[in-house]
Amino acid sequence: MDGTTEPTNPDWEPFGRPLFADPDIRALSRVGVVDIGSNSVRLVVFDGAARSPAYFYNEKIMCALGKGLGETGKLNPEGRARALKAIHRFQLLARGMGTELSAVATAAVRSAEDGADFCAEVKRETGLDIYVIDGEEEARLSAQGVLLGWPGSYGLVCDIGGSSMELAEISGGQVGRRVTSDLGPLKLIDIKGGKKGREAVIKETMKKLEAVMGSQRDRLFLVGGSWRAIARIDMERRNYPLHVLHEYRMDASAVRDTAKFIAQHDLEELRQRVGISDARMSLVPYAAEVLRRLVQTFRPKDIAISSYGIREGMLFEQMPQKLRDRDPLIEACRHAEAKDARLPGYGKRLFQFVEPLFAGARPAKLRLVKAACLLHDVSWRAHPDYRAETVFDNATRANLGGLKHEERVFLGLALLHRYRNKREGTRFEAMASILSDAEIQDAEVLGKALRFGAMLWMSEKTRGAWFEWRPRKRQLTLRLSEEAAPLYGEVAEARFQSLVKSLGAEAEVKVVTSAD
Repeated sequence: MDGTTEPTNPDWEPFGRPLFADPDIRALSRVGVVDIGSNSVRLVVFDGAARSPAYFYNEKIMCALGKGLGETGKLNPEGRARALKAIHRFQLLARGMGTELSAVATAAVRSAEDGADFCAEVKRETGLDIYVIDGEEEARLSAQGVLLGWPGSYGLVCDIGGSSMELAEISGGQVGRRVTSDLGPLKLIDIKGGKKGREAVIKETMKKLEAVMGSQRDRLFLVGGSWRAIARIDMERRNYPLHVLHEYRMDASAVRDTAKFIAQHDLEELRQRVGISDARMSLVPYAAEVLRRLVQTFRPKDIAISSYGIREGMLFEQMPQKLRDRDPLIEACRHAEAKDARLPGYGKRLFQFVEPLFAGARPAKLRLVKAACLLHDVSWRAHPDYRAETVFDNATRANLGGLKHEERVFLGLALLHRYRNKREGTRFEAMASILSDAEIQDAEVLGKALRFGAMLWMSEKTRGAWFEWRPRKRQLTLRLSEEAAPLYGEVAEARFQSLVKSLGAEAEVKVVTSAD
């Protein structure tokens, strides 16, 4: 389809107007959550009302509250003391930030004989109330955390903690059936009979879970530190170039191969290679046994690692529905533009300017184009010699929800070309295998269009410049109003010609007079 008309898109359809300035949503600008798990105690303070909020503060203490719980029925005394000390610190930090905390405790505290006593001690020492949730509620919140990152997604969410493992189904943005089990690594350690004993328990438990959850052949979302550790080891085994765990994809074959990889290597040597803590690494072999049986039982079409879980689910719980329904990537980019761009709002006009070059593109591609337009100028404070590297690193490594790994690299490459014509000698070269040649070409075109469009800053009320693109004829026309024509100087012309070359097109520039 030829893009021969000046695009008009005042409300950013199909994305809608920005929401983070709404007073009701600004109330979510800083939310603090304490997650008291069987293995770790973590404080997360979310900042920013965008649909994909920033992690203002994030601290984790490995306490192993659930260690030995199966034998003693009580919380690990050393872990209990460490957890109390950590929570006291977190409460003081939150007060310093002006943030109220919400605290949840999961399997270890809810099943321990002294769980209620521990909660009372925390209340007495810190003033913090702990909400002890049951297994089904834990599953629901974890699933909501996944929905924060994947709006409208469907599949099976599996959250593994130290003392339990939960399953929840999601479909159309809603949480369905939920179930909990004792398949946490800290519980498996105490099972008699060694590996054979564990395998028998895991197999029998998995049958019961399947009976409750029914047939599940969609995507499997993995939530929890042990799953992320296994994914990190899978990256090491594959020599995968992008070390971002969120949205990392695996399949059944990868799970089998990585389980063997773990079994064949010295755990300490492997731990040092991938940067996993001692406490976490000690649980990985047990979690790998569970994951193999989980995949064999439910046979998902693919597997996605989620860095979002209970804490994000608690934030999702507080979001109004109109915010839940928004695209997390676009809202995060809007927030970044409003906060850091030199000319907030220009991203919308830039999107209208470059959109004809992607006429007929699918919505998934257009949202990346939109994101790139919003982010095109947020790194202007970086030194000019390093801006290209900075924007690439930000896009590929930043906490942005709703992005597949190939989409991260596409976005990073487009922004790299916003500041640099050539990509040779940059960090992109190590990640080139993640994108197809066609995707690399599209990212280059988008970046060079941004690079040129950034030179045409004008008032929103001024009719400035627009493209007419005929892809079949490979013909690009740049139309300039009389007011905008002086903006087309030597540097702008050079950038335009660079874009033309990347398109493999013939080009002409026409000034539109008032008589036209």
